[in-house]
Amino acid sequence: MQEKLKEIEKAALESLAVVHDSAALEAWRVANLGRSSPLMTVFAELGKLPKEQKPVVGQAANRVKVALESALEEKSKEVKQTALEKSLAEEKLDVTLPGREKHIGRLHPSTQQLRRVLSILAEMGFQVYTSREVETDEINFQLLNFPPHHPARDMQDTFFIEAEGRGDNPILMRTHTSPGQIRAMREFAAMNPQNPPPIRIALPGMCFRYEQITARSEVQFNQVEGLAVGKNITFADLKGTIADFVRRMFGDHARLRFRASYFPFTEPSAEVDVECFVCGGAGCAVCKNSGWLEILGCGMVHPVVLENGGYNPKVYTGYAWGMGPERQLMLRNKVHDIRYFWGNDVRFLEQF
Repeated sequence: MQEKLKEIEKAALESLAVVHDSAALEAWRVANLGRSSPLMTVFAELGKLPKEQKPVVGQAANRVKVALESALEEKSKEVKQTALEKSLAEEKLDVTLPGREKHIGRLHPSTQQLRRVLSILAEMGFQVYTSREVETDEINFQLLNFPPHHPARDMQDTFFIEAEGRGDNPILMRTHTSPGQIRAMREFAAMNPQNPPPIRIALPGMCFRYEQITARSEVQFNQVEGLAVGKNITFADLKGTIADFVRRMFGDHARLRFRASYFPFTEPSAEVDVECFVCGGAGCAVCKNSGWLEILGCGMVHPVVLENGGYNPKVYTGYAWGMGPERQLMLRNKVHDIRYFWGNDVRFLEQF
């Protein structure tokens, strides 16, 4: 049996010497160290040998196995080195090719614009105030002068979460950031109910509306609410604040105009347009040939809303506005489809 092991070792090493690639090396391993190899057959026959021969033959078989495994390992290193040298010799490396660009992560364009808006408002003295995204009908509509079944509710199609058993006060996803006005006023008024402190806040957040998705409308969008409440605040203060914001956002030479509008929670109400910075007011496809681009809605806080917030409308007045950061970003960068912001197409996002 020992002579047989010597022959197995000799034949295996001789066949290994002519192996020059990884495929042949794998074939050699299966043939000489696999389950059906001659060496493994010897191990299988150990049980049939006399008791005095088993230790001797077993030690010899293990020695041969270790020797073949060591030879296989050395040959594997040799084959890999040879393959590398061959690859370097045959393949050409063009050192004149430009390096590959590294893609570095960055903030989402909506986040960039939202931070820019809040940074400008912070410079103007507005404090950031955040409010919840899940609201009750009372806070989202009723206390903002939208009574149940009011036709103005059709302007904001709503995602209802829980309505059964809640009467006229179901739970819903907020359709605008204006409910934050009520929560902020009540929070400030609770500090001193007899003489509530003045308010100047910006309320950013995501809004949700059950609308058909088109190039100009999405079911979710960011909005920034502005609210200032105090004594002797007038529409002139609102105009001055908006004009200052527009100059800071769009440049010192930006022109703007106020158009009369309607919102249940403000009176009087207006919409603000800036002169189209694509065509300079001459008229183009971006501004629909009007020369103007709408950027926000605003107005003086309705007395009913002030009262619901804990402020006496006979003593206090205030103004509010709501603007969409994505819309401003679309106007500034000539983006014609709002769906790009939530489509997560890297080709679009990398441009910002």
